[in-house]
Amino acid sequence: MTTAPPLPEGFLWGASTSPHQTEGGNVHSDWWFLENDPNSFVSERSGDATDSYNRYPEDMRLLADAGLTAYRFGIEWARIEPAPGEFMQVELDHYRRMIETAQGLGLTPVVTLHHFTSPAWFAQQGGWLHPDAVDLFARYVEQAATILHDVQWVCTINEPNIIAAMAALMRNMADNSQNTQTDTAVTSLSLPTPDSEIAEILTRAHKRAVGIVHANTPAKAGWTIAGQQLEPTPGNKEIFERTRWEWEDRFLEVARGDDFVGIQAYTSQTVDADGIVAHPAHPDNTLSGWAYRPDALEMALRHAWDITGGTPLLVTENGISTDDDDVRIRYTEAALAGLDNAVSDGLDVRGYLHWSALDNYEWGHWGPTFGLIAVDRTTFERHPKPSLGWLGQHARTGIAQVTS
Repeated sequence: MTTAPPLPEGFLWGASTSPHQTEGGNVHSDWWFLENDPNSFVSERSGDATDSYNRYPEDMRLLADAGLTAYRFGIEWARIEPAPGEFMQVELDHYRRMIETAQGLGLTPVVTLHHFTSPAWFAQQGGWLHPDAVDLFARYVEQAATILHDVQWVCTINEPNIIAAMAALMRNMADNSQNTQTDTAVTSLSLPTPDSEIAEILTRAHKRAVGIVHANTPAKAGWTIAGQQLEPTPGNKEIFERTRWEWEDRFLEVARGDDFVGIQAYTSQTVDADGIVAHPAHPDNTLSGWAYRPDALEMALRHAWDITGGTPLLVTENGISTDDDDVRIRYTEAALAGLDNAVSDGLDVRGYLHWSALDNYEWGHWGPTFGLIAVDRTTFERHPKPSLGWLGQHARTGIAQVTS
């Protein structure tokens, strides 16, 4: 048996979460209001989530004890600013304790400033379409920056392409007077084309946030993109290229010159004359209904490297929704082999953060389980899966793949 060369020194090995999906009781957010609307299109509520607002020290300790070296988590804007201009120091202090807890356990914190959710008041006054949206977001980022003085990695906005696609979905529903339940999660890759107006606004918000982070912290700043890994079908190159630009490349182009770009990859889809083709039914499909494509990570890394012209890459999400942990390990092993191929070819990849640290609320669903750690939703007891120790062993050796 032979092993591949170690990854670069300082390579981050970790796992990711978001605040709304794990904290619980995020009562001031737009998603809390959406979930609890009697006519909501989402099928399940987040409720107490995994109670990580209170139990984050245990979550971090499990990651560190397994051998991981990084933890990506988010700051919840709706907690920091529950009403316009009303900033809660007690909440800033809470997230500062999270940063210090991670550091004390030897975990490099990778902090996300916006992970899909916004304050309800922001949404109610028009959200990203409000004339002052960028200024309002920047005002929040300035407050968040006061606790980031020793943080090395900051993600400004998570998956702006999905936010823009959700905006398009909401507009379509309003135009068609539709507000019915659906079993489609927001990350299902079955959303409409991202809204161009929202995409431009998010671009400006990102650039403002990067400037604030750079002015007030030593952190590297970038945003994270939901890689689509689209593939053309014969005779449809033109629509493929247009679709890929609308969904992915326009957002990657923004990352040119950033300190890094977050790569988030799970699966792949084809594009035909009518656009993106839904995943056909297959016994290997994941609990999210996505095709089993561990090669998606290498595809995403190489494409982002090409489009950005060499912006450093940080894998901020990669994983699989499955109730079979052996499948999770097999998928991740193949994904890491692709990462190693990319690094061997000279791509500057700074780390691998698995999605997710915990089985959590997947934006309308509790069924898809992505976590390295299972959570009893009644007692909140944590149950590490074999995949956590397996990934931790990679972190301890610093090697992405083992070959025979």
